[in-house]
Amino acid sequence: MSKHLLQGLYCITDPGLMAQSPLGIEQMVQQAIAGGARVIQYRDKTSSPAQQLDIARRLGQVCRQEGALFLINDDPQLAKQVAADGVHLGQTDSGLVAARALLGEDKIIGISCHASLDLALTAQRQGADYVAFGRFFDSRTKPQAQPAPIEILREASAALDIPIAAIGGISADNAPALLAAGADMLAVIHAVFGQTDIRQAAERITALFDPQGT
Repeated sequence: MSKHLLQGLYCITDPGLMAQSPLGIEQMVQQAIAGGARVIQYRDKTSSPAQQLDIARRLGQVCRQEGALFLINDDPQLAKQVAADGVHLGQTDSGLVAARALLGEDKIIGISCHASLDLALTAQRQGADYVAFGRFFDSRTKPQAQPAPIEILREASAALDIPIAAIGGISADNAPALLAAGADMLAVIHAVFGQTDIRQAAERITALFDPQGT
């Protein structure tokens, strides 16, 4: 498994948003990866279990073909069914320890830590492969989510040995401050999948990780 890919652009699917596009979800994900996305998370709170299984299988195949990591949001069982690279869990989802027991040591488990360094330290001790902080800016997906100060990224970068993802209202315009504060990954939805040219939108954010083009 390529845990070294836990850096760069991290794109999260949104079924409602993606239904508005003339492209299918697979093509949208392909375009994001072509633009530099290193991680794709399948997040779907509305489809039936059978639909989720079908979509996850198809997206997993796309990610394998295109060389991106494929994670499932909140559902370790589904991640196991489709042989995903791992799962992303919130604080209210099934626990990290249980997910690790189900998925095995070689799979990626990420944990949402909101604005809490204590939660992140606990996640690291329990074996998380990365943690996510946010929201940092106004979020259309989770407008009521607890805001996080950019300073938490600096504190986490100094205290943690695992990669850090930033999430919440991120765009190519506001992302540089998050990278400067220590974010290893930028997790986005609308900034890529809500744009007319998905590949170009992904390229804009990807370029921030290597501004010199080296």
